[in-house]
Amino acid sequence: MTVRQTLPLAQRSDADLPGHWLLARLGKRVLRPGGLELTTRMLGAARIGGADVVELGPGLGRTARDIVARKPRSYVGVDDTAAATESVREVVAPVDGKVVVADAAETGLPGGSADVVIGEAMLTMQGDKAKRAIVEEAFRVLRPGGRYAIHELGLKPDSIAQETKDEIRRGMSRAIKVNARPLTAGEWVRLLTDAGFTDVTIDYAPMALLNPTRVLADEGPLGALRIVGNLIRRPAARRRVVDMRRTFQKYRDSLTAVSVVGVVPAP
Repeated sequence: MTVRQTLPLAQRSDADLPGHWLLARLGKRVLRPGGLELTTRMLGAARIGGADVVELGPGLGRTARDIVARKPRSYVGVDDTAAATESVREVVAPVDGKVVVADAAETGLPGGSADVVIGEAMLTMQGDKAKRAIVEEAFRVLRPGGRYAIHELGLKPDSIAQETKDEIRRGMSRAIKVNARPLTAGEWVRLLTDAGFTDVTIDYAPMALLNPTRVLADEGPLGALRIVGNLIRRPAARRRVVDMRRTFQKYRDSLTAVSVVGVVPAP
């Protein structure tokens, strides 16, 4: 194992850091392919109010803040990065929420203990086997009638050629330094139905993560200025962000953001 792989995220260089953590270091708080707009619609479809909610991979807690605002009965975050959990604990304190350090595929939570499971921009970064394991764990944790809601990167159209998929995946992985494996909308739906979910619905938004208009809408004027200031001061980060944006632009006709919500059927 190389030294680079063993360094904690906080000690990794801007040139080496995974793309989403680099953007977080620069001050970006909304790290979802469809932005706040799609997250808001997804949370509405998941019916958070009064529900027992589990969030897989809450990261720095931006979506957790929106979940808490909808007044769930309880909140549990599951994240395998211990350093990220402290900020989430502060966010969910108003609802006596808790955060556990565990793998999303093996949460250790009791079966049938949640009404809603939320996951954003995390399945895209998993291989096929890990994707299935995480979705099956969400199904196990949910009660009958429970909702599993995801917000992920999508490929379009459903008929996209395999060689184009492979090219996009290679380009994305190189730019963001994470093994990105987005699926078409049909494949995302099938991933949930194969695990047993029914009444699956899907929603879309443009994939415009680094579009200036989207950044301003998601982060607000002060947040956008903070990011710009950090980019000016950090040339290695600036080069990385320019490269990521160039990659997103290259494949913009084949990229989309998708939100998928599935329901656990009654026995």
